[in-house]
Amino acid sequence: MVLKLKLLLSQEIIQSRLEVGGKAYSLAFLSSNGFRVPAFSVVQLVDSDQMLPALSEIEDFINKSASRLPDAKLFAVRSSASNEDGTEHSFAGMFESVLNVSKDHLAQAVLKVFQSLHSDRIQVYSNNTQSARMNVIIQVMLNPDFSGVAFGMDPLSGRRDRYVINSVKGLGNGLVSGEVNADYFEVEKETIVAKRWVDPSSKEALGEAEILQISLVLTQLKELRGRPQDIEFCFEKGVLFLVQSRPITQLHKKLDPSGERCIWDNSNIIESYPGISSPLTFSFVSKSYKGAYTLFSKYLGVSNAVVQNNEEVFLNTLGYVNGRIYYNLKSWYLMLALLPGYRINARFMEQMMGVKEKFDLPKSESISLLKAYTEVSKVILMMIYRFAFMKRIRDRFVALLESTLEEYNALSYSEMSAHKLMNAYRQFERKLLNEWKAPLLNDLFAMISFGMLKKQCDTLQIPDFQNIHNDLLCGSQDILSVEPIHRTLAIVYQIEESDSLMALFRENSAEKIWSQLRLHPNLYPNLFASITSYLKDFGDRCMGELKLETTSYSQQPSLFIQVVQSYVRKGISKNQFNGERENEIRFKAEEAVKQATRRNPLKRIWFNAILRKTRDLVSARENLRYERTRAFGIVRKIFHAMGKLWYANHLIENEKDIFFLTKEEIFEYIEGRSTTRSIKALIELRKAEKHEYEKERVPSERFTSFGIFHHGNDFFQIPLSETQLQSLDGKLQGIGCSPGRVRARVRVIYNPEEADALNGDILVTRSTDPGWVILFPSAAGILVERGSLLSHSAIVSREMGIPCIVGISSLLKELQTGDWVEMDGANGTVFKIERP
Repeated sequence: MVLKLKLLLSQEIIQSRLEVGGKAYSLAFLSSNGFRVPAFSVVQLVDSDQMLPALSEIEDFINKSASRLPDAKLFAVRSSASNEDGTEHSFAGMFESVLNVSKDHLAQAVLKVFQSLHSDRIQVYSNNTQSARMNVIIQVMLNPDFSGVAFGMDPLSGRRDRYVINSVKGLGNGLVSGEVNADYFEVEKETIVAKRWVDPSSKEALGEAEILQISLVLTQLKELRGRPQDIEFCFEKGVLFLVQSRPITQLHKKLDPSGERCIWDNSNIIESYPGISSPLTFSFVSKSYKGAYTLFSKYLGVSNAVVQNNEEVFLNTLGYVNGRIYYNLKSWYLMLALLPGYRINARFMEQMMGVKEKFDLPKSESISLLKAYTEVSKVILMMIYRFAFMKRIRDRFVALLESTLEEYNALSYSEMSAHKLMNAYRQFERKLLNEWKAPLLNDLFAMISFGMLKKQCDTLQIPDFQNIHNDLLCGSQDILSVEPIHRTLAIVYQIEESDSLMALFRENSAEKIWSQLRLHPNLYPNLFASITSYLKDFGDRCMGELKLETTSYSQQPSLFIQVVQSYVRKGISKNQFNGERENEIRFKAEEAVKQATRRNPLKRIWFNAILRKTRDLVSARENLRYERTRAFGIVRKIFHAMGKLWYANHLIENEKDIFFLTKEEIFEYIEGRSTTRSIKALIELRKAEKHEYEKERVPSERFTSFGIFHHGNDFFQIPLSETQLQSLDGKLQGIGCSPGRVRARVRVIYNPEEADALNGDILVTRSTDPGWVILFPSAAGILVERGSLLSHSAIVSREMGIPCIVGISSLLKELQTGDWVEMDGANGTVFKIERP
């Protein structure tokens, strides 16, 4: 079979890079744009069907095409495969190149390059060579003084604002193959910022003029080709020639460390939004945070003008990382910096707020010290007033919340149109969600007051009470988070008093039980009344209660019946949880304080005043979190109704598909502002992404990003603190929250639905939300990887008198179900022990 060969001159290359190959196409591009390129021609194998020509065919072809070859004594014969020098794969050094080839040996060199398409190393490097085609470049061979490679970015660090140049004396084939060392230069903004020579004493190296000339070429090529380039160059008799230019590969995986730095953290917010949250939940929460903290900043004395100038700070308080919600610490730091007092005492405020990272602040908000002191004085007076009347402020907020919830709970969402549901949400947002200042203010005062209490306890130096400030907060009777447990156990007690009810709950499914109770309320009127009352008061308190996609107990009561069933079947009763232990812990701590202050009555008075205020604020903090849950419950009802309406109208395939859209996308689709008609296709894309998130590792608790967030950033960094917080001698260290020493088996649980009860095991988990409280009564102790002294698990465990430690780095890496440990909830230590 005779194969057809074709020879193209550089100026004749007008085909796509797939036809002539990446290298030839780039050389033609360089030449046509005024860059010096050694003269070349391209041998094409036309309609080869993957067959290679014989040596004799190539010899005949070259002899007939001699007039179209470059005029030279020696040639460089190089590959130009259709898949070479691409953005994903460069095939650098994979194909053959033959240098210093005379005319008599051109045919052999051309055949050798053709054959390299099918070499073993190519098969290993890439699996996509089956459809590739090879072209061969015949180019004038230069006799360079210097050769080298240069990158239009730093290929190691990823910095886009820095160029890297390597050069050697003579030919650069040894440099490309890695056989010889090269002189090294870095250029940034037309300035050489780093130099490293193989032989510092040698004067035979590129000069500053040549280095800056290469730098200019890199800049020009980046502008022309739209991407940073990897080039090979030669200097012959002082003239710069380019012999190759290709895009730097895998650029989408290389982050730019010179880009804007952000730090992301979910150590606290994971308690509210554990695991993967839906796009709808994130869009709602993100907007809620923006509105709440915009108003709160104004409440703390930040002027309207400053807030408006920094709108993007409030807009970016949260991030969405592989489906999980994170705090953007840079935005929180900048919000802190906007407060009037920051100009006076930045370090103190950073320490008070627990800020560990520093960021560059906007200079536009800098004010004089005199103005800063004036503004701070106003804020201090205002905050003292609000601190004194915090209860009145909370009561006004709760009254507004109660009246608003009563109004919106009375609405029939199933009968509303899409526009009415949308407007109901917007009115609810304006009326209540934008009035969330009181809970935020209470949080701030609770944090300050708790810190003051701890400091006062430290000054007393009471022996054998390492965390006495925690012990003093045990036994509060006014925290709503514990009330669902009491009410549930009371329902269990009612069931235990009746043989027929015990049989009903032991022998039937939760769905059947609820159906029978609902259809025959007079059969067990007291029990039915207790359950319906519970659902009315606490129907929104469930696992993932702040996620809109969560189905609450009030929406599906059989879920609550399952909880009651688990208590009945495991024999968990109110006798196991009578509050005596936490009252004893509190009493002992109070007696210790009395003894420590017996000779200083003024100090005792001051201490008790701080203690009373801290108890009030911490209890209110937890209770107001439940009010947030109730408010979010209204939003959940609105969007659940929206999902049912869209499903009924064939807009989506499942009523829960609505949660794969953002709030803005839903409203835009309703109002005619959507940029896509294919809402189902968008939902399928989001479902596929969620599936990927579920298969991937969980992102780190804290990590740093640079530049474009989804561009080469590593979400799985292990921060230094994670290893630094590990204790020595095989023990783990966390934050002791509720005292008590326990030896028991651990059970690792990622979702509370995985277990009905713990049967005396120690609960080990990544984070908890209020819905986890159903497992607490059956736990011997609680170990949580995330959290702080004021997190939900810490507060509720203190109330229930269950030993608890939070903030244990690498907990889930160190422990697995079945391990035995000894935990000390007072000092925060966990030891792995042998099974008794």
